[in-house]
Amino acid sequence: MANDDIIYEEEYILNARGIKLFTCQWKPASNGEPKALIFLCHGYAMECSISMRGTGTRLAQAGFAVHGLDFEGHGKSSGLQGYISSFNDIVEDCSTYFATVCEKVEHKNKMRFLLGESMGGAIVLMLHRKEPTYWDGAILVAPMCKIVEDMKPHPIVISILSKLSNVIPTWRIIPSEDIIDKAIKSEEWREEVRNNHYCYKGKPRLKTGHELFMASLDIESNLNKVTLPFIIVHGGDDAVTDPSVSEALYTVAESKDKTFKLYDGMCHALTSGEPKENIDMVFADIIKWLDERASAL
Repeated sequence: MANDDIIYEEEYILNARGIKLFTCQWKPASNGEPKALIFLCHGYAMECSISMRGTGTRLAQAGFAVHGLDFEGHGKSSGLQGYISSFNDIVEDCSTYFATVCEKVEHKNKMRFLLGESMGGAIVLMLHRKEPTYWDGAILVAPMCKIVEDMKPHPIVISILSKLSNVIPTWRIIPSEDIIDKAIKSEEWREEVRNNHYCYKGKPRLKTGHELFMASLDIESNLNKVTLPFIIVHGGDDAVTDPSVSEALYTVAESKDKTFKLYDGMCHALTSGEPKENIDMVFADIIKWLDERASAL
């Protein structure tokens, strides 16, 4: 993690349920004030300090203070790995921790942006709905607004799994394809994720699958309630989250300031799993969007 132009720090906190959660931050090493605060929401089965280090590093090098939180059951946080007992609990944990950072004296006048990848995009939208005027903007990277039809279980299977999730919630029996191959184009990054033992690679647990499915339905039915400034970046060949639903969010959201970037030929992991020139292009668009809004304060 050594990098002369940024400072990287880690800390553990306790949430309201007594669960130990891992947090990390990247900030510019210079004595100048960061342009704004950015809060990371990682995807399902992922984490912040390793799989999102490229995002944290690039944004810190661009002058922003970046804060990440590993959700319960994910990454270096406590809890059964890959288990989501309540999507609302994750949203509440993020809301509480992010607000704690924002309310520090040195951050009082800083603009606040959310950045969510995949499932993290759904969390960002729920955080916005929870406090519609608190956040100054959002970066949505291939957001989970709806599960792609090809990856959605048959309705009968959904019904059975929904009932079983209350009986055997932690069982890993939901059938699923290797999402790493679907999501990541770069073979090097595929291997890094496979070798990262903080990333969950087993079959989805019953309750986890149910919570993800219900969250996606909730997000899909409330796209028109989005009012904050946002930019969506999505790969045209994404086989995990549906780019057409990102386009629908862009179309129906009430936000006056909204941007949608669709990258032909790119897959799901836009900020880490593409060739370097593609990743550079995506971050150039994200940082340009941030700079234009952070400088407007």
